[in-house]
Amino acid sequence: MDEHAWLHKSTEILTDIKTWRQAHPKATFVEIEDEVHRRMMELEAQVLQEAAQASASREWGKLSEQPAPLCPTCAVPLQARGRRQRTLQGNGGECVQLERTYGWCPMCGNSLFPPR
Repeated sequence: MDEHAWLHKSTEILTDIKTWRQAHPKATFVEIEDEVHRRMMELEAQVLQEAAQASASREWGKLSEQPAPLCPTCAVPLQARGRRQRTLQGNGGECVQLERTYGWCPMCGNSLFPPR
């Protein structure tokens, strides 16, 4: 994530927390903590997504210099089948969108997103 986007998201979260706190003046410490934690999970998901998308190994195939990953079953190089999007859930429960090369094994026929 570039620094500008991170600062913008952080500022947005802090503003949202202040707004929430003003709307909930009698909130307990635990309620405030829960709200802060929920908002921080949004930032965590964005940082995770940006970090994963920054990996050079997410793209491989004919047009890339990255070697094809091996099939976990057959240990033969996968064939690239284009780019696809995958949604994962982070530890905090927020969704993370990843776009990467999708692979197919010419030996066993399995299709998968390599875990890189």
